[in-house]
Amino acid sequence: MHILVLGNTGYLGAHVAEHLRALPDMRVLVAGRSPAADITVDLATDRPKDLAALLAEAAPDAVVNCAGATGGDAVTLAEVNARGPAVLCAALRVAAPGARLVHLGSAAEYGPSEPGVRATESAATRPAGPYGATKLAGTVAVTASGLDATVLRVGNPVGAGAPPTGLPGRVARLLADAGHDPDAELRLGDLSAHRDFVDARDVARAAELAVTAAGPLPPVLNIGGGDARPVRDLVRLLAEAAGFRGRIVEAGSGGSARSAQVSWQCSDITAARDTLGWTPTHTLDASVAALWAAEWVPAR
Repeated sequence: MHILVLGNTGYLGAHVAEHLRALPDMRVLVAGRSPAADITVDLATDRPKDLAALLAEAAPDAVVNCAGATGGDAVTLAEVNARGPAVLCAALRVAAPGARLVHLGSAAEYGPSEPGVRATESAATRPAGPYGATKLAGTVAVTASGLDATVLRVGNPVGAGAPPTGLPGRVARLLADAGHDPDAELRLGDLSAHRDFVDARDVARAAELAVTAAGPLPPVLNIGGGDARPVRDLVRLLAEAAGFRGRIVEAGSGGSARSAQVSWQCSDITAARDTLGWTPTHTLDASVAALWAAEWVPAR
């Protein structure tokens, strides 16, 4: 099977490409802005006809789109998260209309939800900020494309390579800087929000199952841990893994605007289990251990 992975140098894209390459009978090409990519692509700026020419030459059986932006201003987010998937779908319709498209979306597309309620794929989408809104626009472009396509709506991923633009990567970097100083102090925002954490390796396995599944798939599938955990748990586990001896201070008003608006979020992952045979296999403890061991321990 010939698979094209876009955004392989990103956080989840790296996990997806590595996982797919380890499978037998898989030929994986990667596309992105990196000079090391097999195909040079920039979904934020490329024209559909130019991308179509590249896709026609690559002739993939499936495409996994992991390209996305989690930080930056609203223009950057819109260019990458909204325009990018729309351009990709337009190019695929011309160059490879029979290829399956698996696109990584985000649970941020749901926005606020009632505490204790797991969001199903049919839940209302009310994103709380530009990130969720632009990811939702990308999802709409994919689901309305007429292609053999599905969106994996991913919860809060944790694992090796987590970027500093997200809480897990940012806290890990702060802990690495703090070292074992007993007088160190980590000042963070309110950590009482609940999130649905999912291991990056489980996301990669979901992408594999979606690529290789027989027959059409639902337009959207939730990929999460299936349980809401306080963000405070994540920080505590990271601090324990780092051997942090200082103090963690929650300065209530220092949290993100999204955390203030979305205090509880969890996805119902029943459809992914029933459709793909997928369930998460890594605990949050294991995800945190992988994040710390891969990114920070060797450097200290």
